[in-house]
Amino acid sequence: KLGGLSLHSVGEIAKLQRIKDNDATNVAPHAMLAELRDDNIEFARLTRQTHGVCDDAGDCATTSILEIFIDETERRTWFLFEATRTVGKE
Repeated sequence: KLGGLSLHSVGEIAKLQRIKDNDATNVAPHAMLAELRDDNIEFARLTRQTHGVCDDAGDCATTSILEIFIDETERRTWFLFEATRTVGKE
């Protein structure tokens, strides 16, 4: 609907991804949760940008789906924030 080209391969997706993979073999649990929290914050930010583009183009169906993604991401972010705030303080 927006007039752009569709993605064509997994390689193209990997090239365009904005949140980078962490391929470390050993990550401490607290660090892993903190990284997931930060990744979710970034995902919400990027999804809001995409929502704006779709909204400007009048693509109501996609904006509705993105709103669900944003809500779910914010819930995960809250959970991860709380988990990283209390880990190590017990």
